[in-house]
Amino acid sequence: MGDAGTDGWIRVPVGDGAERWATRGRSRRVLVVVHNVTSASRLLDVLPLFHDDLRVQLLLTCTGSSPFQAGVRELFTASGLPVLPWEQARETPVDLVLTASFGGQLDRFTGRLAVLSHGIGYTKRLATPDTGHRTPDTGRLSSPPPVFGASPEWLLKDGVPIADALVLSHPEQLDRLRAACPEAAGTAVLAGDPCFDRMLAARPYRERFRRALGVRRGQRLVVLNSTWNPDSLFGDSGDGDTLPLLLPRLTAELPADEYRLVAVLHPNIWHGHGPGQIRAWLDRARRGGLTLIDPLEGWRQALIAADAVIGDHGSVTYYAAALGTPVLLGAAPLSGLDEKAPLADFVRTAPRLVPHASPRAQLETLFAEHRPMAGPAEYTTSVPGESARLLRRLFYALMKTPEPPSPALLEPLPLPLYEPQVLSVPLRVFTWVRDRDTGEVAVRRHAEPPYEPVDGTGDAHSAVPEDTRDISRLDIADVVFRHGPADDPRLGPPARWAAEVLRRHPHCALAAYVTGPGTCVVRTRRGEGLVLTAAAGAGDADPAAYASALHALLAGGRTVTQVIGDGLIVRTGSQTHRVSVRLSAGPDQPVD
Repeated sequence: MGDAGTDGWIRVPVGDGAERWATRGRSRRVLVVVHNVTSASRLLDVLPLFHDDLRVQLLLTCTGSSPFQAGVRELFTASGLPVLPWEQARETPVDLVLTASFGGQLDRFTGRLAVLSHGIGYTKRLATPDTGHRTPDTGRLSSPPPVFGASPEWLLKDGVPIADALVLSHPEQLDRLRAACPEAAGTAVLAGDPCFDRMLAARPYRERFRRALGVRRGQRLVVLNSTWNPDSLFGDSGDGDTLPLLLPRLTAELPADEYRLVAVLHPNIWHGHGPGQIRAWLDRARRGGLTLIDPLEGWRQALIAADAVIGDHGSVTYYAAALGTPVLLGAAPLSGLDEKAPLADFVRTAPRLVPHASPRAQLETLFAEHRPMAGPAEYTTSVPGESARLLRRLFYALMKTPEPPSPALLEPLPLPLYEPQVLSVPLRVFTWVRDRDTGEVAVRRHAEPPYEPVDGTGDAHSAVPEDTRDISRLDIADVVFRHGPADDPRLGPPARWAAEVLRRHPHCALAAYVTGPGTCVVRTRRGEGLVLTAAAGAGDADPAAYASALHALLAGGRTVTQVIGDGLIVRTGSQTHRVSVRLSAGPDQPVD
């Protein structure tokens, strides 16, 4: 972050005496003005346009004007760029100022100012900070509040545009700007959407992103998405508090082996309430298989990987629709939107989630009836794939500096860390023995269903992970399982662990230690040790589901010898998994 002086201002590469201490002191200065983490994410998209240019020095500052300041310091530290205190930034001569918001006194900078949108254009109404919602220029009351970023209240100071360049992604936005604030229309530059361009470029890697999220073959990935404010899906206002009703039904009703559930929450939710609080609020859902996605790095990859999005009127849900992904709106307020914006039309026409109805049935209907929406695909950008070229040309023109000779390129979306589905709640498992002679069993596992599924006509048993928080459920479990490496010294060899589990829980009929993506070691109450292994290319379900299928066969009268000879055919949803069964090394005496 640079060496700080006694007054908190930095001295290198800018500041008092910087010409003495800076190794490269003749660089063009580009100041990146961050309002909060949300706006920073769009600015991070375009910083690679300055990479490899030894003529440019990048600088960071934060306006301090946003209520959402959490996370900014950590983001600055991770960037490794010099950070100027706000007062120093306003007094430091720079060549170009980049921002993705209108917070702070942006008219005070000496450099040319370019403003990017941090969403899908300017679509939402937001009162200016002035008390009484009075416009800075006229003193008139604004009713309804002006459109943020596309009205005189935000764009003008003393009747003059604040920005030298207002970046828009589609001519539709320019039409609305001309109608709302003709004085600023001359600053508009159509330069596409770098965020969406990064997603478009990464679409060929969809299957990799799905594997990174632990999506198995045959599973549908559902992304739960919310923007911030009380009227959002995560909010507790609007048409009602939907989330407490929806979350337990999603994790309980969607079969665990057929659906994968992740949540993408707006950074203002994440940092406003605190990551720890978010994890606490969503604790039960997380133990039921929900994964929280990093709001800065991983949400775009999750959108590309998604089979469906349950969202609201925020930009992320609109991006999903632009990608052609089926969406259900769990919250759809129109009052805060510019009624002429494409986002408002999207909210009016997109399918709605019915909170009290079955989410599984609604998702199945959504998949069956889905037709990509034309509006989002058309209006997100008019120049897909061109934003890097257009934006770099704009930035260097504002600096009056020739562009580098190399192509203008954005950073590819990184491959996320592997985040598999983790179930640490008791499971209600339904099984249907389709063919006792061939060992074919259909398995459907639910995370803590508060009710029996309507079509729950099969045999049922309880499968409980050993590391569950609800330890009392272990004493009534039919199957106890866990996941871990076979050589974990804390647990001992899998066969020994299984024997210990059966001794500790007399009601348990079968213990299963999942040692890898397609393998588990099991032990029956009679003491038989077995290894279940999925055949190559025969499906990739959680091996704990194979253990439940084995339990169903043994409970139905098949012998271990018969199962070893015939193997298992396990069906989860539309997927078929052929599983070999063999004896394992280890103690084979009955458990007391």
